[in-house]
Amino acid sequence: MKPILSPVANTGRKAPTGIVGFDEITGGGLPHDRTTLLLGGPGSGKTILSLQFLAHGARHCREPGIFVAFEESSERIVGNAESFGWKLAGLRKSKLFFMDAQPMSDLVQSGDFDLSGMLAMLEAQIKKMKVRRIVFDALDVVLALLPDSAAKRREVYRLHEWLLAHKLTGLITAKAGGDEVSSISQQTFGFMQFMVDCAVILSHSVLNGISQRNLRVQKYRGTSFDENESPFLIGASGLEVDSTRTQTRINAKVSTERVSSGIARLDTMLGGGHYRGASILITGLPGTAKTTLSGAFAEAACKRGEQTLFVSFDSDPSEVVRDLNSVGIQLARHVKNGRLRLASARTITGSAETYLVRIKTLATEHKARCLVIDPMSTWSKSGNDSNTHSVAERLTDWSKANGITLVCTSLLDELSSRSAGDASLQISTLADTWIHLNYLMQAGERNRGLSIIKSRGTAHSNQVRELILSDSGVTLADTYTAGGEVLMGTMRWEKEGAERVETEVAEVAAKLKRVRLDAEEAELEVRAKAVQVELVAKQVEKALLVRTTESLEGALSRGRSRMRELRGADVAIPNRRARSP
Repeated sequence: MKPILSPVANTGRKAPTGIVGFDEITGGGLPHDRTTLLLGGPGSGKTILSLQFLAHGARHCREPGIFVAFEESSERIVGNAESFGWKLAGLRKSKLFFMDAQPMSDLVQSGDFDLSGMLAMLEAQIKKMKVRRIVFDALDVVLALLPDSAAKRREVYRLHEWLLAHKLTGLITAKAGGDEVSSISQQTFGFMQFMVDCAVILSHSVLNGISQRNLRVQKYRGTSFDENESPFLIGASGLEVDSTRTQTRINAKVSTERVSSGIARLDTMLGGGHYRGASILITGLPGTAKTTLSGAFAEAACKRGEQTLFVSFDSDPSEVVRDLNSVGIQLARHVKNGRLRLASARTITGSAETYLVRIKTLATEHKARCLVIDPMSTWSKSGNDSNTHSVAERLTDWSKANGITLVCTSLLDELSSRSAGDASLQISTLADTWIHLNYLMQAGERNRGLSIIKSRGTAHSNQVRELILSDSGVTLADTYTAGGEVLMGTMRWEKEGAERVETEVAEVAAKLKRVRLDAEEAELEVRAKAVQVELVAKQVEKALLVRTTESLEGALSRGRSRMRELRGADVAIPNRRARSP
């Protein structure tokens, strides 16, 4: 990963250019009241940058400007710039002045030649309009008319001193002989790089058939700046520079708010859903439902009332709506009410940087709070691996800095020997949450499985769940294992059916056994009751016998006593002890 840059220090007054990204890497714009040299090959965007600098100053900074054209006529320049929406024609009335200073094609030079006459004419216009900014476009065309390097150096110094004397924020453009930065210092105007306070180099190259534009601030006196190359493109509103990460982005506010993935059971696996502003990566082979998961997220975001941008690299917007409708994800109504914007990346051509800047522009225009890119792995074919990884890194930083929840899908090659984490973009290391989809082949079927490889800052499930798609929607089945193996599809259905039959048989057997036990218990209770009754009878009989016996014995005793009385028997005299005489 690239080293983290410290905040760009703004130690002097700056003149904002209005160019997205450029003012950020320079800490505010070009040096105010000083001179900047802009170098680049043909078609690199020098004139566009210059016009954008003047238009922004005139419209937003109350700084009227002058454009001195040494190569093209002012009418052609203004006409070519109409598509950017700067409305230069309206500014020409009082805030912008264009001077045509192109040498005639049949010019025959005789005697000395210098810029003093032109500068004198400009002074009157500067006083009239109170000009603060000025551009000398294609100065190399004029320098080519001078006889030797000494004369060229003399006129350049004359121009530089004139700019300083009038305290103008000057921008001088010149063509480089090629796109190689190392060749720029060898140009006839190479000494100008040492003279000016700021030097900016534009390069335009082709790598593997892909056009790449880069901008680099070579020097900037009196202030710190981003010294690395920054990719840029020429967009609908002019130059758009994609700056690298800064301390402001790194210190972006972190949210603990949860947002739904669009699938309730996946939210449960994630401990409540994704964090607001997080970056989510969904990887998988073709057909594993990556687009379906990202579509479910987009639908949930729209239902929450959040502006959402869905960028598809595989399908047109109408196809995305139709395909997701088949699994119960309804996007059409959200597109109709403006909550969801579907964009096809097939209309975007160029490098990965081009994709990045265009997507950022679309997201900004739509005021998106949620962004879906399906699939981001397409960027790996748009330049070298280091560039595409840098683009993914900048996209993640940008989305976090703006509080945008980012969902990206990445296509894995089924025939590739690389693992899921070795994708060329290496965005798995950047993502906060990584969801992986795969196939499980069983019993002649291909079933989808979902697992969460990582989810920073939250507890999450470690199970592999079966992802089920149907007309009614998307859901996840509970994990089902048998013999230590996760079963899905028909094998799971058959195993669950067999288990249901076994359960039913066991339940019937248990009921029969219970009935039998109840019968035996009842029988025992009856037998116990009979024994109890018999015991009571025996006890009564025994008591009756005892009473009868006792009664009989009493009657016999009384009878004997009566008979003795009737017979006059003597009463028994107690035995007394005889006394001695």
